[in-house]
Formats: sequence, C-alpha cells, structure tokens
Amino acid sequence: MTPRLFREQVSSVDVKQRDQLAAALDFVREGDTLVVTKLDRLARSVAHLLDIVESLRAKNAALRILNLGIDTGTATGKAMLTVLGGIAEFEREIMLERQREGIAKAKAEGKYKGRKPTARAKADEVRELHAAGVGATEIAAKLGIGRASVYRLLTSDGRSAGA
Repeated sequence: MTPRLFREQVSSVDVKQRDQLAAALDFVREGDTLVVTKLDRLARSVAHLLDIVESLRAKNAALRILNLGIDTGTATGKAMLTVLGGIAEFEREIMLERQREGIAKAKAEGKYKGRKPTARAKADEVRELHAAGVGATEIAAKLGIGRASVYRLLTSDGRSAGA
C-alpha cells in the first residue's frame, strides 16, 4: 500500500485552521502509523497532542515523530511523547513571553512602531480615484489594499462610500 501524504503549513496564528491534519486523522485506519517530521508542527499544546494521540489510539493507530525517533506504538514511546510534549509547550511559552517583553522594551525606547498603515498612506490616491468614478473594488485592486480599507477611508472622509 502506498503511503498517503498530507502537507500543511499553517502559522501559529491560524492554528485553528488545520484542514490537512483533520483529513489525516480522519484517513488513518487500524494498524496505520501517522508519521510527522517534528512534534511542534503537530500540536501547539500538550492537551492538543494528547487529544491527537488518543484519537489515534482509539483507531488502533500509532504516531511516529521522525526528528525525535519516538513511536507511540511502544509504552516507552508514549511516555517520552508526553514528557517531550510538555517541554515543547513550556519552551514555546517562554519564547512568546520573551517576544512580548522584547516588543514592550522596544516600544518604551521608541524603536518599535509596528507595521506602517498601508491604506492610510494611500488615502489621497483613494479619494482621487473615487472622485474619478472608479469603484471601490477596482480602487483596492489598483492600490493593493483591501476593499474594506477603501470604504473606511472614504467614510472617514465624510464622503459617501457608495463607490
């Protein structure tokens, strides 16, 4: 039987949107082994990891994590996975905490301003195009900003947004 491959690249912001993981877990059958490259790419918390492992266990399937050499088909593998999952979650929380502290420090020193507002920088162009009778969708496409931003700029200007 040829292995089935599921690929997903999701940022931590989009962690709730894990379509390929859901499809892989749904596809797994009794006796299968779900193979992942890294633990931190599979789950963001120990609770989530344990839910995945339990889902696999209920189907009599195993989990193998390549970079750690862990196979939950063994008792030792299950124990190691739980311990390492806890450490990985701890490590991630520490990293996020340091990131927040760094941003707060940079803001206090006036070095961190955040992302520049691209739509507001193009407000004059939006108004000109709107005055020329160009619709909001076309303005957004031409200027590389969102349509909602076009409407926001036009209504904040006291003009009608019926573009």
